[in-house]
Amino acid sequence: MAMIPFDDRDGVIWYNGELVEWREAKLHVLSHGLHYASSVFEGERVYNGTVFKLTEHTERLHESARQMGFQIPYSVEEINAAHDVVLKANGIADGYVRPVAWRGSEMMGVSAQNNRINLAIAAWQWPSYFSPEARMAGIHLAISDWRRPDPRCAPVQAKAAGLYMICTLSKHKAEQEGYHDALMLDWRGQVAEATGANIFFLMPDGKLHTPTPDCFLDGITRRTVIGLAREAGLEVVERAIMPEDMAQAREVFLTGTAAEVTPVGRIADLAFTPGEVTRTLIDAYDRAVNRPHDLTAAASVSAA
Repeated sequence: MAMIPFDDRDGVIWYNGELVEWREAKLHVLSHGLHYASSVFEGERVYNGTVFKLTEHTERLHESARQMGFQIPYSVEEINAAHDVVLKANGIADGYVRPVAWRGSEMMGVSAQNNRINLAIAAWQWPSYFSPEARMAGIHLAISDWRRPDPRCAPVQAKAAGLYMICTLSKHKAEQEGYHDALMLDWRGQVAEATGANIFFLMPDGKLHTPTPDCFLDGITRRTVIGLAREAGLEVVERAIMPEDMAQAREVFLTGTAAEVTPVGRIADLAFTPGEVTRTLIDAYDRAVNRPHDLTAAASVSAA
C-alpha cells in the first residue's frame, strides 16, 4: 500500500485563525522555525470525536512556547475551539491531531525577536502507532547511542522540535537493525525513555518503577497511566533506573499519546513477556479514553 505524503492530502488545516486547503498550508523556506528549530508542538489522540485531555495538551503547548522564549497569540480556549473546528471540518472521529507553533520568516538569524509566531492545527486518521501484531507480541527496543541532555544544556521540559533530532537518529538506526524503536539513556547513563514514549518496569517487588522525568517530558499519558495503576492498587515508584536494573524486570511497557500502552518484548539482549499487569493497564487506558465522562471532563483538566 502506497504511503500518502502529508503535503498532498485532501482536507483542511487551521492556520493562524483560518481554515486553509490542506495542500496550501505552507511556510516559507526561510522560516526561522525550520533553520533554528524555534518550534513547539503537541501530539494528541482523538477518540469518538474528542481529543483526550485536550486542555492539558494545549496548556503544555503554551508552556513549551514560553520555555522557547515566545508567546502563542491564541489563548488556550481559542486553541481548544480551533480543534473542534478542524475535527468537524475533516470528519475525524478517531485519529491524531498535531498543533504546531513556530517563528516565521521576518528575520533570519539566531536572533529573531520580531518574527511572527504562527500556529497551525492539522488532524488525520491514524491507528495505533505500532502494528497490532507488534503490540501484542511486545515490541523490540535497541539502546540508542544518543543520550538525553543535561537540563543545563537544553529546555528539556519543552516539547520542542529540536529535542527530537536525536530521537529520529535513534529510531532510524534501531529500525535499520531490525528493532521497532530505541531506548534512550540520559547524560548520566540512567534509563530515560524511548524516542517518543515513557517507559515502565514491573519489578520483583510487585511495584511499577519508572524513571524520574528530570531531563525529559513527564508525559500526559505517563501521568494518566500512573493514576490508573494506583487505582488498580499498584504502587508506582519514580526513581533513577540504571541499565543493569532492567534485567530484574518482569514486565516492561511504554506509554505515550501515539503508543498508548505498548508492551515491550525485548530491550537489546534482554527478553520480557507481556503479562497481567501490562494487560490490565492496556484495558484500563482503553476504557479511560473511551468513557464519555472522561472525554468531556478532559477539557477542564489542568496540566500538572
